[in-house]
Amino acid sequence: MLHSLHIPTISSIKSPSSQSLSSSEHPPYLLRFRTSHRENLRYLKTLGIIDPSTKPHKFPSPEAVDQVLSIVNFLKSKGFSEPDFPRLSFLCPKLFSSDSDPTDIEPVFDFLTLDLAASDQESCSLILRCPQILLSDVEYCLRPTLLYLRKLGVEKLNVPTSLNAHLLNTRVERLVAKIRFLRSVGLSYEESARACGRFPAVFGYSIENNLKPKFNYLVREMKRSVEELKVFPQYFAFSLENRIMPRHLHLEQRNVRISLKRMLLWSDQKFYAKWK
Repeated sequence: MLHSLHIPTISSIKSPSSQSLSSSEHPPYLLRFRTSHRENLRYLKTLGIIDPSTKPHKFPSPEAVDQVLSIVNFLKSKGFSEPDFPRLSFLCPKLFSSDSDPTDIEPVFDFLTLDLAASDQESCSLILRCPQILLSDVEYCLRPTLLYLRKLGVEKLNVPTSLNAHLLNTRVERLVAKIRFLRSVGLSYEESARACGRFPAVFGYSIENNLKPKFNYLVREMKRSVEELKVFPQYFAFSLENRIMPRHLHLEQRNVRISLKRMLLWSDQKFYAKWK
């Protein structure tokens, strides 16, 4: 299987019979060229980069295919295997557009290796969890975010988790917005930074749809103090409808008041067996 376009020289092709030459000046040259392009298209289909249902008249040009193959070969040189490409293509199709070039994404690999101190395997795993990171600008997004997270005390960002991958690909402005919200409900900057450092998943939560409703329920319905958030910021990780509200109401009916940590961390079996 041909993984890159290669056009042989005329001299390297054996001359066919004179009868076969009558319909075209150089048919072997054209046949070899078309076969190469066909094989490359088939290869990109097996990788999930080209949809198998694509009509022939919508196939990319040989030049575009050659450009996409340069991206494929570059990623393979960085440690990706062929089974990785369907996920990369599905989550980040722009990566394999004819406008992409290996020189555009190489700085991201350098950042992961040098700034983040991630191994080759860790780098690939982080990218697989958030392929869009390859399209991010190192100077304006990735490096400022890494420095900000480290300043907050977030550690081990090289560990390939979905949280770490998406955190690294989040602009500082969005991270600051979560700190600003925590300050608005009564935490100091230091307390907000400490809470986010202990529980960085909070950066991925919507303020309007997650943080604010849970905070309002905490202080208005549960009659609890913001001080409890300082101790247990993981409160925001639990479902309001499926965990926080049912357990609060269950305890309220029994005139029981316990810490947020005990109320939410225990399994259903242990919780409801304790407070029947």
